[in-house]
Amino acid sequence: MRVLIDIGHPAHVHFFRRPAALLRERGCEVFVTSRHKEMATDLLDAFGIPHVPLSAMGTGSALDLFKELCARDFRLLRIVGSWRPDVMVAIGGIFIAHAGLLGRTRSLVFYDTENATLQNALTYPFASRVIVPRCYAAWTPRRRTLRYPGYHELAYLRPPYFTADRAIALANGLSADRPTYLLRLVAWHASHDLGGRGLSWDAVRRLCGRLGEAARVLISSEAALPDDLRPYGYAGDPAQIHHVMGHCAGFFGESATMASECAVLGVPSVYAARTGRGYTDEQERRYGLVRNVRKLDPAALDDAVEWLLGFSATDAQARRQRLLDDTCDVADFVVQAIEARGELDACAVRST
Repeated sequence: MRVLIDIGHPAHVHFFRRPAALLRERGCEVFVTSRHKEMATDLLDAFGIPHVPLSAMGTGSALDLFKELCARDFRLLRIVGSWRPDVMVAIGGIFIAHAGLLGRTRSLVFYDTENATLQNALTYPFASRVIVPRCYAAWTPRRRTLRYPGYHELAYLRPPYFTADRAIALANGLSADRPTYLLRLVAWHASHDLGGRGLSWDAVRRLCGRLGEAARVLISSEAALPDDLRPYGYAGDPAQIHHVMGHCAGFFGESATMASECAVLGVPSVYAARTGRGYTDEQERRYGLVRNVRKLDPAALDDAVEWLLGFSATDAQARRQRLLDDTCDVADFVVQAIEARGELDACAVRST
């Protein structure tokens, strides 16, 4: 069986790394196409995964995204014509949906971001299957949707696939003698972020001051930090940040993915953004591991900080265990779905 995996973001590398290895162990041929966005290609190189870059993210403007869509669709279609995959898979999946339709190849789109309305409108009607977590709260094509109990982040952070190593965390910025809190700031250039804005620098300074009273604060930021905030900047290896996250006392940031990553690691997380996610909503409602903050005013942010500071590690780990007990092995489920080419009867029953 030939499987093409299209990577467009660093988080996609983590999501598909274990399934790709499992597929190869089972005798499948795996071809990876990539995109120059943040650390995506660097992570593929760091994990020793051969890949073919097809495009690079521009400034994030609508025009740049459209130009990239056209160029990447064309290049991907050429690969489909020459390599002839049996199935293509991706997160978001706009490129494989188009190339799959034109190249008569099945496309399986995994996604969990409801507010990417334009991208989803350009993807879902053309995909062979849309595969989403059970908590996904937006429209999907009814007869072509497969749901599973879990989150993308469990594909690479669920035991036994990952255990946070304290020695690695210490080597990458974790404090040895006091709690560490991680702040994450995004650049708002993704297609689902167009027109969005996040925490002001004054709000970040306020957070650093409050969390830093008795703890170390690390800031992972896609945008350049102002001079006065640079001492907080995460200077560790990006490929090792999950080890740091797993030993943090808490997370506060604009990244839903990283908030969910911390939650599945048993680290309480504040997701501060005006647009929500079905998965962080569920992680708050079912397990109490995430606090979703929609209003970014000082009172709401201060209240969220107090919630974060009041969490005990023991309570967080107990909540994590409930989460793990209630969800499936997502990496194994991804392999099942790929091997079944997304056929609902072939993989839905085996998903839990």
